[in-house]
Amino acid sequence: MLPWKMLIVALFCCCIEAGATQHQANALFPAASSIKRGVTAAVNPTFISSISDAHLLFEILMSGIQFESSGAFSVTDAELASLQKTRNLDFICEEIIPKKLTDILRLISGLSNHTGYLHQHDFERTVLTLVYTAHQMVSSATEYQRDVWAESFVSLYKSIKKDLTLRN
Repeated sequence: MLPWKMLIVALFCCCIEAGATQHQANALFPAASSIKRGVTAAVNPTFISSISDAHLLFEILMSGIQFESSGAFSVTDAELASLQKTRNLDFICEEIIPKKLTDILRLISGLSNHTGYLHQHDFERTVLTLVYTAHQMVSSATEYQRDVWAESFVSLYKSIKKDLTLRN
C-alpha cells in the first residue's frame, strides 16, 4: 500500500509545481459550489497551498485514515487530527468529494470530457476521490463491488495521469 500513498503525494506535488490556478466554477465537484457563502475563511475547500502541505498530506496518509460508511472521515494519529489543516482536509473529504458510486461515475464522465489542465482544487479533489475509491475497493464485501470500485479507481488514475502528461 505504501507505493500507492507515495504516488498520490507525488501527484499532489506535481500539481503544485504546475502552478494550476483556482476559480469559482466547480462543475466537476458540485458539492463545492454549494458551500454557504457565510462560512468563515477557516473552512477552505482546498488543502494544498504549498510543498509543506503536500508533506503534511503524505504524513497524514502514512499515519492512517478512515472513511466510515456514514461518510465520516478520520485521521488515526491524534496529533495530526488536531491540526487546523487536517480539519480542512476533513471538511473536503466529508462534504466535497463524492461518496456514492453514481456520483463518482459522473465525475469520471466529466473528467473524460474535460479539456486542458485541471485547476488545482479539481486535481486535489480528484486525487482525494482516488484515495476514497481505493479505500472502498479494499473494504468491499463482494467480488463484484471490488471490481466496480477497481474500475472507478483505474478511470480516476487515468484522468490524473492524462492531466499530468498534457503538453502545452
